[in-house]
Amino acid sequence: MTSLTRRSILALAGAGALAACTSRPPVPGDSGRARIDREVDDALNELYATVPGATELAAQAKGILIIPNIRKIGLIASGAYGEGALMIGPAKVDYYSISAAGIGLTIGATAFNQALFFMTEQALQDFRVSDGWELGVDAAVAFQKDGAAAGVTSTQINRPIIEVVFGQRGLIADASLAGAKYSRIVR
Repeated sequence: MTSLTRRSILALAGAGALAACTSRPPVPGDSGRARIDREVDDALNELYATVPGATELAAQAKGILIIPNIRKIGLIASGAYGEGALMIGPAKVDYYSISAAGIGLTIGATAFNQALFFMTEQALQDFRVSDGWELGVDAAVAFQKDGAAAGVTSTQINRPIIEVVFGQRGLIADASLAGAKYSRIVR
């Protein structure tokens, strides 16, 4: 078997795994905004049901960015993309995308959900007025690993931004979003 054939098989396997990561087929005639709204609501329900402390954290947050179904695929070089909504209280006030690209040891495909809890007015304002915002080192991270739910602890709540990654599907050797860029989109 040549290396080109091996690469082709890995690429097909990755594409198949990514296709298997989708949560549901698209609805005919569904607008982009309606699709994002529906997926955000589903992801928010999953977050509250699976991550201990998420409901309490949401009650304290000034805003929450929910990005459901972030898809990441890679074979040495990797890319990730997803679209979601910024919620202030129960209202979806803006729509955002996340995109990331990287080079390194990444093999496979995955999909997952991300929630960013903005715990201070300043953190929320900085996010809303920036163009091409990146998650900084001031963020605390909680994620589910191997099917076990990671909770949000009180030591993380003192951070201005808390990132929660949940609902992973698929298989990938690297699920980081280092260098991811968040951009406002019109829907």
